[in-house]
Amino acid sequence: MLQISPNLVCWFISHAREFHAQEDVMMPEEPDHQADDWIEEALEEHADNVVYLELKNTVEELEPELQANMVALMWLGRGDYSEDEWDLALEEAKSNWTPRTADYLLATPMGADYLAEGLAMLGHSCEDD
Repeated sequence: MLQISPNLVCWFISHAREFHAQEDVMMPEEPDHQADDWIEEALEEHADNVVYLELKNTVEELEPELQANMVALMWLGRGDYSEDEWDLALEEAKSNWTPRTADYLLATPMGADYLAEGLAMLGHSCEDD
């Protein structure tokens, strides 16, 4: 089922929340379409932010399949898929993978909450760590 370590996802969630809680970090609402323009606009001001860079580098160092696991988890937690549709969400995330996955995860409003909810739906909790 889940191929990525829940501990790594929990680390990402914790640090993404720290990044988003910073005073100067404001993310626009995610548009209905998945154009890259909104991602660039949302993150361009944070290119030198240490927390952002750590999160981005961590995701970029993952194999594309593991990055797809994170995207599928986020979609699951956002309600795009049910837990019974995990395989479908994962296949969709794999087929839509781009090298910009880290930015997509970080620019998505409430992305950390969606990841936590997705983990919970698959029986994992960051509270257990």
